[in-house]
Amino acid sequence: MMMNTQNNNLFTQEQQRLEADLNHEAYWRRWGPYLSERQWGTVREDYSEDGSAWDYFSHEQSLSRAYRWGEDGICGISDNHQRLCFAIALWNGEDPIIKERLFGLTGSQGNHGEDVKEYYFYLDNTPSHSYMKALYKYPQSAYPYADLVAENQQRDRKSSEYELLDTGIFAENRYFDVLVEYAKATTEDILIKITVNNRGSETKTLHLLPTLWFRNTWSWDNQSKKPILKKINPGLIETDHPTLGKRWFYFPQTMELFFTENETNKQTLFGEKNDSLYTKDGINNYLVNGQKDAINPEMYGTKFSPHYRLELEPGETKIVKLRLANSPEIKQPFDTEFEETFQSRIQEANEFYQRLSPCKMKDEWRNIQRQAFAGLLWTKQYYHYIVEEWPKGDPTQKPVSENRKHIRNYGWVHLFNDDVISMPDKWEYPWYAVWDLAFHAIPLAIVDPNFAKHQLDLITREWYMHANGQLPAYEWNFSDVNPPVHAWGTWRVYQIEKELYGRSDRKFLERVFQKLLLNFTWWVNQKDVEGNNVFEGGFLGLDNIGVFDRSAELPTGGHIEQSDGTSWMAMYCLDMLTIALELAKENDVYEDIACKFFEHFLYIVDAMNHLGSDGTQLWDETDNFYYDVLHQPDKEDIHIKIRSIVGLIPLFAVAIIDSETLQKLPKFQKRVKWFMANRIDLSANIACMEACGIDSERLLAIVSPERLRIILEKMLDENEFFSDYGIRSLSHFHTENPYIFNANGEEYRVDYEPAESTSQMFGGNSNWRGPIWFPINYLMIESLQKFHNYLGEDFRVECPTGSGRMMNLWEVSLEIEARLIKIFLKDKNGKSPVYGDTEIFQNDPHWQDLILFYEYFHGDNGAGLGASHQTGWTGLVAKLIQQRSEYVCEI
Repeated sequence: MMMNTQNNNLFTQEQQRLEADLNHEAYWRRWGPYLSERQWGTVREDYSEDGSAWDYFSHEQSLSRAYRWGEDGICGISDNHQRLCFAIALWNGEDPIIKERLFGLTGSQGNHGEDVKEYYFYLDNTPSHSYMKALYKYPQSAYPYADLVAENQQRDRKSSEYELLDTGIFAENRYFDVLVEYAKATTEDILIKITVNNRGSETKTLHLLPTLWFRNTWSWDNQSKKPILKKINPGLIETDHPTLGKRWFYFPQTMELFFTENETNKQTLFGEKNDSLYTKDGINNYLVNGQKDAINPEMYGTKFSPHYRLELEPGETKIVKLRLANSPEIKQPFDTEFEETFQSRIQEANEFYQRLSPCKMKDEWRNIQRQAFAGLLWTKQYYHYIVEEWPKGDPTQKPVSENRKHIRNYGWVHLFNDDVISMPDKWEYPWYAVWDLAFHAIPLAIVDPNFAKHQLDLITREWYMHANGQLPAYEWNFSDVNPPVHAWGTWRVYQIEKELYGRSDRKFLERVFQKLLLNFTWWVNQKDVEGNNVFEGGFLGLDNIGVFDRSAELPTGGHIEQSDGTSWMAMYCLDMLTIALELAKENDVYEDIACKFFEHFLYIVDAMNHLGSDGTQLWDETDNFYYDVLHQPDKEDIHIKIRSIVGLIPLFAVAIIDSETLQKLPKFQKRVKWFMANRIDLSANIACMEACGIDSERLLAIVSPERLRIILEKMLDENEFFSDYGIRSLSHFHTENPYIFNANGEEYRVDYEPAESTSQMFGGNSNWRGPIWFPINYLMIESLQKFHNYLGEDFRVECPTGSGRMMNLWEVSLEIEARLIKIFLKDKNGKSPVYGDTEIFQNDPHWQDLILFYEYFHGDNGAGLGASHQTGWTGLVAKLIQQRSEYVCEI
């Protein structure tokens, strides 16, 4: 697909690179930030009998043990199949090991689950990765590995996490800022610049070890040919790989060149004989432990580092330049052209982002958006997992237990992953999650719609989607169930590309829609147990939102009919209807399909809003709120009266059909009219298919305008859901009124918990009992805007509740937007809510403009919590800033 050049405002140098890549004229995406930040502790590397992935392959072992399915590193890059990798490695002369990868706690070590204990920041990136910049802060004193583990393990779940800053290791600025930048001169000529600054007050030495290595693909069978890195001259090595071919790595001459093999040190780990004289930990053992025979004196191997001993006075900066190219004949690799290329790529990146967001915008807002986009693009990762091979082990390794065949994912033997995928967080969640991915695609569509489309399409391909229609959830359990938002993401990406780039990719829309028909059928067949259009769903991605673990058997027996499960399906139904109507404009076959989704939606709404034959009613007339319903054997149904986002999600099921669409699709219009006339029992539920909106539109929604007003009264109450920083996941009401349920002598309870979870449920690593989550808030903003487009200016509600301020629903959506964005903005005292009481981020000039996009946020003060680099869905703030600038056109 060629760029619509009518929109010349967007046709920058970066856009030209993306178009060349799309048309297979130049492969700008071959190299990128595809290196994971944690390969150890993942399911893919777990060959244990019991599935204890964190324990089977630890951080300690990663120094000496070769990975099977991928690689990791700090601020690194690789090719798109991760054959050749580059990253920085550092040693301060004090640490017990070279810093080659980021350290963090495992799920059992942290008092709130797994957590990275490092400070690194994604500062810039372009979609083609023509320019990339990241910063790592490396302490000058010995890294407190043992202290972090011991202190966090002794803290309970009611205590805060013990962070690296809490150890005092950054006191008096005793650290190095290590800035890593990449600029592509061509698709195969990558310039690398490492800038090191001593922020402390004493002269310190940093051992810089830029590292180039091959992913180990040869140790697992007897068929693979081993690649090689070898010295050509004092400032050049040659890399040769069977499928990647040859590349050359240029570096400033230095006295020490370290070559070893990326192979496991079996002697150290298991007391067994090594397969090679040189092993993965060879460079570490030579430099840190003084083991002189640990590196290859013949100057070849599969892992290589030149050694630079940088002595830096207080405040001093030193730069090391490197180059990875497809030519051995660059005579002056670091001449003036090197720096000119960097300056050109930086200027082109600035031009790209300026034209992408042309409205006048405050520098602070632009910085937040730019770093959000940078995080999204840095969080691409090569992901490799062949489920059919994984349970069996490898021919050259020890035989694995038969028990492994049933540990996990044994029903997904068709799954063959060998792709670059947008990750939630490359340390905490270095695996794709299908419902996260739909949210990632929204801001990605602004900067790179083709990549966003590719991601959504990829998950529905036959080597991902199950034959029964289920989409893979995530590697810990591909069969788990997440909210079905893929159709929504697909439709929104289609719309964003059309609005911003002036092109409508109907082939993409149709291709994904066809596969989602299978997925929708799977949902109907698997999750509507009673056949009454009320859905159980199970886990649904909201971890500990319920009083029970919703993916496990209930202690009461029976099952839960879920307000959110049913609402998600209603939303899914409307998203599929919307896509079908769009496709029907050029292919009337889709009118019949649209009719099917219209009818199915009516049945779901009927189940949500009215008593069925079994007595189920999700709407509680007393509390005026949607609740889950517990069905127990031989007992009366019970409303689980928890005021959570479960009761707000019905608002997401809303769609508007304009009069032009109805006029263009006579068969669909005829079917709608028949239903309205002949199935009054069903059509009476929806608001408002017969009445016309402000522009002769029709509204399809679970929630009627009257009920919408009632729900919003709770949602916009600052003593319930409405925080200064967005919509809470659980009402503040439960602070004084915990929900308590007794079953079989056990007490189950839900309290308002605005920070980290105090529950062990799902490892206690995330919390939906009070904090603010961007994906839910974003869907709420979109839903309110849809309602406004139908109901118009005259439909007004009090916002906040009790304030006396009346707003239309569009204004309410903008108020939620403003509160979410405020999380990252400095207040009148120069403090950013996201960093809470962490003083160094609030006051230090070397920290205060660096932004972390956390997984979720404190329900009362907006402080960041959970995974610290969850730019995936928290990157939605970039979209909020984008659309807010367009609405106001001056921020």
